[in-house]
Amino acid sequence: MPTTKTATAPHAPTAPHAPTASRAAAVSRTAAAAAACRQRDRLPRYWFANRLVLTLSGQRPVHTLLGHALPAAYDQLIELAPRAPLRPAGGRATAPVVRRCGEYQPRHGVIEAFARIASGDRLSALAFRLELGADARWRCAAIDLGPLAQAMSDGA
Repeated sequence: MPTTKTATAPHAPTAPHAPTASRAAAVSRTAAAAAACRQRDRLPRYWFANRLVLTLSGQRPVHTLLGHALPAAYDQLIELAPRAPLRPAGGRATAPVVRRCGEYQPRHGVIEAFARIASGDRLSALAFRLELGADARWRCAAIDLGPLAQAMSDGA
């Protein structure tokens, strides 16, 4: 009597476990949010807002904006940067970040931007003007920190 081998059936696919599916969805949402953030940071207003925050918080030297600012704005940066007006105050170790940045375009080639800067529980404002040069590059033409800059110049 010949022996026959019985074929074993492969395991039937099982439904994904809820924790695995929710983890995959969370990773997908995180990846989508990161991609949206990268896309947002490519916009001129966000690119400049992030660079200005790094400079005005003392995280980057002012000369990193040398080719990205017109002379008057660069002079403003040279004056403001040593005082680091956006540096986290006191024992806060939270570096400032751009929460939101909006824009108004009064005419083609000009962006007047405003940004909300968060550092811990402190919220600051930053306004700046961008102008499109003949070489199709955006450059910062003016910077305004509002009352924060006034307090810094008064020695507060």
